[in-house]
Amino acid sequence: MILGGTAGSGRPWLCAHSCLAGFRWWSCENMVQKYQSPVCVYKYPFELVMAAYEKRFPTCPQIPVFLGSEVLRESRSADGAVHLVERSCRLRVEAPRLLRKIAGVEHVVFVQRNILNWKERTLLIEAHNETFASRVVVKENCSYTVHPENEDWTCFEQSASLDIRSFFGFESALEKIAMKQYTANVKRGKEVIEHYLNELISQGTSHIPRWTPAPVPEEDTHSQAGLRDPGSLEVCGPGSAQGPAPEMVSTDGDKLDADYIERCLGHLTPMQESCLIQLRHWLQETHKGKIPKDEHILRFLRARDFHLDRAREMLCQSLSWRKQHQVDLLLQTWRPPALLEEFYAGGWHYQDIDGRPLYILRLGHMDTKGLMKAVGEEVLLQHVLCVNEEGQKRCEGNTKQFGRPISSWTCLVDLEGLSLRHLWRPGIKALLRMIEVVEDNYPETLGRLLIVRAPRIFPVLWTLISPFINENTRQKFLIYSGSNYQGPGGLVDYLDKEVIPDFLGGECLGSHVTQWPGVYLLQWQMHSAPGHMACSLPGVEDVLMALHSPGPRCKLLYYYEVLASEDFRGSMSSLESCTSRFSQLSATTSSSGQSHSSSLVSR
Repeated sequence: MILGGTAGSGRPWLCAHSCLAGFRWWSCENMVQKYQSPVCVYKYPFELVMAAYEKRFPTCPQIPVFLGSEVLRESRSADGAVHLVERSCRLRVEAPRLLRKIAGVEHVVFVQRNILNWKERTLLIEAHNETFASRVVVKENCSYTVHPENEDWTCFEQSASLDIRSFFGFESALEKIAMKQYTANVKRGKEVIEHYLNELISQGTSHIPRWTPAPVPEEDTHSQAGLRDPGSLEVCGPGSAQGPAPEMVSTDGDKLDADYIERCLGHLTPMQESCLIQLRHWLQETHKGKIPKDEHILRFLRARDFHLDRAREMLCQSLSWRKQHQVDLLLQTWRPPALLEEFYAGGWHYQDIDGRPLYILRLGHMDTKGLMKAVGEEVLLQHVLCVNEEGQKRCEGNTKQFGRPISSWTCLVDLEGLSLRHLWRPGIKALLRMIEVVEDNYPETLGRLLIVRAPRIFPVLWTLISPFINENTRQKFLIYSGSNYQGPGGLVDYLDKEVIPDFLGGECLGSHVTQWPGVYLLQWQMHSAPGHMACSLPGVEDVLMALHSPGPRCKLLYYYEVLASEDFRGSMSSLESCTSRFSQLSATTSSSGQSHSSSLVSR
């Protein structure tokens, strides 16, 4: 059945939080689960939002399960600044008939206590269930407050807890029903308030003056003070100890805004939002040092299916590992050996069709045994960590560039040339160690892995390494043998044609696109220079004639350029060779102010 009440958001409380964070209730087990919402922002003044809020009583057609409400108690302060209202709210039970029959009820009752302070411009709401209070306890605190940075906006925040002690042996069924109903209704709160805001505006009410104190005669003050309930309004004071007051809303660093989550982190269910907020808050209270970014926290939650305790344990272990190995400083301090720079055939290369950063690795063309013997396993591991750190930074950059959340990157692995020499025991052991480190510390960073030109020996390698790869990660692998990667269903489904490298049949010649200031040395080739100009500098007409002459127009002999990570849009070096090649500047390149050269990505 559904247990619920009405909160400040105007949505039914559907015993929702039994489904939070992947937690489950079992009979005879007493557990309290908590829910914390992100901060919702109404871009309307507090007074207008309050008028919209009051319109949803005593009934609310937008919420069919809300049968109605009745005022139990009401009082005001002498100056009218504080208004207290207690309501009894009835909600229809939406549950299978058998469960309703066993429970013996068709509706449940919640008590809601509102404290509206016009002077402070706050509304604090407390709600709890009366029906089945000895078996299931639902508590909810909500608050409306003025936005700290814009006094014409209003913030809404909600927290709640659910304690299922026993329910006739139907605890599991109750949880499933609550999960379904909560998912369907939790987003309705903001819509209901916005509906009544629009209704007010359409009726001509777009502004409500702020509260100002009215002069009260002294004798009236004493008489009113004696008439009202002595304990009815003291909860509004800062020193109140009567009942748990909801936490005041703030949109500073310790809060998450709902619009920010949708815009920067992507769509999350209410339960997932709650897990993120709870884990982030726990880190702020307990973690010493810099708090991980929200994107980073979210990856660990996804890796553990939003099971809060398991995600917290995994994240804490990773944070300790990062601190121990100073991984946060890796991109600033790590300098790969010259041999690794020269012979490691991998690099970043633009992005896939979904905007994910793309990394290409020609594993089959690498002498992995020689590299490992030359630089050692630890150096290779450090390089792999740098790739993952860079991948996270590129995801952040692409999120800003494309204006949508991008939290993972794509890897394209070319296995042409893979043979038994790559199945060297120490090499396989090192590979498995790298997989373990990446799985533990960079979960959910790989969006897609494209493996092309897999040879016959590949199933042997896959048999060795696949058991050590997380099931969720394995589902992101797409493996192509032979030339199956070409044509529909192949790389063109995931990469634009102009991004696919030429060695895989694409149009990209491995050029580095430079669009930032640098130092370049060009050699211009002159054609049919007049005799009298042989010993003098060429004029404008000679240069123009040379530019329109057939054949090579210029060669890039040398360039030096330092790009910040967020400014480097990515390109793929010619991985067929460790030596830079020259390419001629096309007319389109010259006109756009960009130059192309084939070079190693790392240079």
